[in-house]
Amino acid sequence: MTKRNVLAVVLWMMGALLSFSATAIGVRALSPALRVFEMLSLRNAAGVAILLAIALPQPALRAALWPRRFPLHLLRNTVHFGASYAWALGITLLPLATVFALEFTTPIWVAILAAFFLRERMTRTRLASVALGFAGVLVVLRPGAGTLQLGAFVVLACAIGFAVSIIATKKLTATETTFSILLWMNLIQLPLNLLGSSPNFWTKLGPEHLLPLIGVCVGGLSSHYCLTNAYRHGDATMVIPLDFLRIPLIALVGWQFYGEALDPFVFAGSAIIISGILWNLRAEARGR
Repeated sequence: MTKRNVLAVVLWMMGALLSFSATAIGVRALSPALRVFEMLSLRNAAGVAILLAIALPQPALRAALWPRRFPLHLLRNTVHFGASYAWALGITLLPLATVFALEFTTPIWVAILAAFFLRERMTRTRLASVALGFAGVLVVLRPGAGTLQLGAFVVLACAIGFAVSIIATKKLTATETTFSILLWMNLIQLPLNLLGSSPNFWTKLGPEHLLPLIGVCVGGLSSHYCLTNAYRHGDATMVIPLDFLRIPLIALVGWQFYGEALDPFVFAGSAIIISGILWNLRAEARGR
């Protein structure tokens, strides 16, 4: 990879980290009023509206929206639908930092799947980065310290689903535009989420829900836009370790907004995670 590609991956991932955090805050704030399916329905509906509004005035963009590999779109989005539900449910059951830490078992599955299905090389620095990331997650979680409850297993299932979705996304970027991937994600998942929603559920919303609604709808779309572009510029096994930065970021969010304790183990684990990220980025920039 060139230095330019490495910089592009870092910038897109910064956007993804901020977007995922905004989405998590929105889900937590909306959970007393809406069910998970209803929040995800609003996110999908907003995604379709925003993407079509951008694409309709641009003929070239409209032409690129038609899927060339619809079965792969269907597989990706069916799996992603289940994983998204599990993630949103986990946000309502566990501390934010715990949810994000458990979610980061995903890179272990991604590294294995990418080697088999994407033929990506598992270099020593990539393997070390993922291993350090996973070690950092173990420090955060401290198995046996009371984190292994029902919500934890829900998020672990979500991590496996996200790994499958990531591999499918990487394969789709070879032939599909980012707009096409995002549009079909929302088009496929919207009716699935509506099936689990109450009729006229939007009537439960009031003016006080405006900001969290923006976080869920805009953050949910921009996170995938940034993440998809990061995959376009770099291998999955390079992009995913950067995502570990979500753990210390969301720990600070949980402390600031919800009074969740700042566990020193979270920061100790994060230091291990970041050291692996920096090591891998340096190697990628040198083209090794």
